[in-house]
Amino acid sequence: MIIIDGSEGEGGGQVLRYACALALLTGQPFKIENIRGGREKPGLMRQHVTAIEAACVIGGAECSGLAVGSNSISFRPGRITPGSYHFAVGTAGSTGLVLQTVLVPLMMADAPSHLVIEGGTHAMAAPPFEFIERTLLPVINRMGPTVSARLVRHGFYPRGGGRIEIDIVPAPLRPVECIERGAAGPVQATAIVAGVPFDIADRELTAARKVLVDWPAEAFAPRQLPADQGPGNALLIEARFDHVTEVMSAFGKLGVPAERLATTAAKRLAGYVASGAFAGPYLQDQLLLPLALARGGVFTAVKISEHSRTAMSLIERFTGTRFRTSTNGDSNLVEVIA
Repeated sequence: MIIIDGSEGEGGGQVLRYACALALLTGQPFKIENIRGGREKPGLMRQHVTAIEAACVIGGAECSGLAVGSNSISFRPGRITPGSYHFAVGTAGSTGLVLQTVLVPLMMADAPSHLVIEGGTHAMAAPPFEFIERTLLPVINRMGPTVSARLVRHGFYPRGGGRIEIDIVPAPLRPVECIERGAAGPVQATAIVAGVPFDIADRELTAARKVLVDWPAEAFAPRQLPADQGPGNALLIEARFDHVTEVMSAFGKLGVPAERLATTAAKRLAGYVASGAFAGPYLQDQLLLPLALARGGVFTAVKISEHSRTAMSLIERFTGTRFRTSTNGDSNLVEVIA
């Protein structure tokens, strides 16, 4: 059994999600202690419990210690079974992070699957739905599987109530090279509001325009959702290239000025564009597992995150596959060493 210290490296929920996926894919059981030991509130939160429960359901796994607040679990995988599944976080916990736990195992199954996941679709500390749909899945689909995603209903913090649907058609994974992102294409900044004052959207877009000064005026647009899907606010800033799309986001938070959130998101997107890298801060760590299973591949990335380094370490422990990182001009190169 592999023993993991959940306080090491990134020290958050990513360790849980990767460990569950790797256990299902390799058949190796694990025990994790000091869960989320690097966080202000350690232990399992509701979204982590749902993610592990989802792994248990699709993988016939047994898990002891699984409860909100738990600091230790033992996980023993079974056989991955494709099918139709419905998972509900019950809070604004991220639907995307639940998906991250089960996506790659179901991509490696022997039949298609359909997932319905309910919870938060646009909440802090997790990529929004648009990142999954427009940034991650196009790269995954280049590797062989066919995965499509649909946003049925937005879900904001703290209410949640969002819904996404995912269809997965498995196929053998093949290595891909993601070095160049290609020529720049359309850009867009969308400020979404639901059940909150509409001027929040205007303030966010005004602040973003002060950073993204070269963008055309028509690239900035507000969007108002029905009040019953709120209260909530999200700013999505998107830059498309021939081979990849990057989506940076910010989410409304009580006590934090809309202008500050928007400025931060816009600067992050501008930094990504200036880097010349293929993978931004969120895409890089989500490419590591499928590339490791493909036994090859390479991509350029912005600064290697602690999330990515933690993922590399876990993948090596479960599979033996290693990664090599190096500097490549203004970006970093990540290679799979099979």
